[in-house]
Amino acid sequence: MTVARAVTAATATALSLVLAACGGPPNVRDTGPEPQLPDIRQHLVPTIKVARPTGWGEAVPTVPAGFRIVPFATDLRIPRQMLVLPNGDLLVAEGRGGNAPKLRPKDVIAGYIKGLGNTTVEGGDRLTLLRDANGDGRPEARTVFIDGLDAPYGIALVGDDLYVAEQGALLRFPYIAGQTAIPRSTGVEVTKLPGQVNHHWTKSLAASADGRRLYVGIGSNSNVGERGMEIEGDRAVVWEIDPASGAHRTYATGIRNPTALAINPWTRGLWAVANERDEIGARLVPDYLTSVQPGAFYGWPWSYWGKNVDPRPRPQNPAMVARAIAPDYALGAHVAALGLTFASGQGMGGQYREGAFVGQHGSWNRPDFAGYKVSWVPFRAGRPAGAKQDFVTGFLVNGKARGRPVGVTFDGARTALYVADDLSNTVWRVSPATQTALR
Repeated sequence: MTVARAVTAATATALSLVLAACGGPPNVRDTGPEPQLPDIRQHLVPTIKVARPTGWGEAVPTVPAGFRIVPFATDLRIPRQMLVLPNGDLLVAEGRGGNAPKLRPKDVIAGYIKGLGNTTVEGGDRLTLLRDANGDGRPEARTVFIDGLDAPYGIALVGDDLYVAEQGALLRFPYIAGQTAIPRSTGVEVTKLPGQVNHHWTKSLAASADGRRLYVGIGSNSNVGERGMEIEGDRAVVWEIDPASGAHRTYATGIRNPTALAINPWTRGLWAVANERDEIGARLVPDYLTSVQPGAFYGWPWSYWGKNVDPRPRPQNPAMVARAIAPDYALGAHVAALGLTFASGQGMGGQYREGAFVGQHGSWNRPDFAGYKVSWVPFRAGRPAGAKQDFVTGFLVNGKARGRPVGVTFDGARTALYVADDLSNTVWRVSPATQTALR
């Protein structure tokens, strides 16, 4: 270890111990359609606490009674989002993007500490195919489906066209049912995606219910505009794209980091989970689940949860604050929601018939850990209707992380939920232990 690195490590460790003691009121309700929002609490450097990796050993995540969970695939290279193909094959996007420059000393310190909670595996820059032909939870085939990609994240299939959102472009590949690999050379660029700086590099993707439009979520280039608003053009937005021409329009704005998109099966509308801003308190600002309304503005960077003003952006913009609308459902502050999938058909049975599963990667900007789980948000008539519930837990034990959930996807044909874990580089499969769970 170099002297400079040793100093950084020692400084980061000391600051993490000091900052972990700083936070907000411990009993604030920061979930649901009307969260309680505490006062802003700013510090010279942010509250930082990450869970160090520990590994699963012989353990597996915890699921509710009546369900079982098994490792569906291991030894992946940073699994992110997934897609179930019509024949039941599972595609997994693997990669790591970003590399935005650090502008402030606290960026260096925070980046170092946050890095301690991540995998050291190199990103795969590929899609992997997993085939479980008989549905027993043990794939018989595993192939590199598309290699040589640039930090792939979102995946969507429309007819015979497979779309992949890399960190700087949306690509289209011809797909033939049952094939186990596609040459990278067959891909064509539909449109470029904003790739300058890439503080938030992930590009989420969903196809409209009729397949005529694609939606791409594009995160901000900063926490709250501190890099200058000139590099935030086409950032913190959702694009609507014509797949035939590549033409796009801005569908919604002010969503700081829309990390996963999905079509609500009951309303056929677009929904998202988003990561909100940091550094104004342990209980601010809640990450959220929301319908994405065309033309709507969700506040970033000038306000949060509707019209609550953030004093940090300069200049302030009262006109934009007046336009801001509140999201639909708060998931909790700093849980880092990265996955979204809706249960369809009979769902997982019982109380898990109608609702959304949300993968929560886990916090760094609060003194107590939050996230590190997959939650269930019950719906009724296509809207959230009830308290968020734990569904897959056990990722965090004794202050250390066995894993960190990212993408989640539901396979209605086989009544299975897949969970990508980018710390242990595993895809987990949850299913009813017996068919009685579906009655």
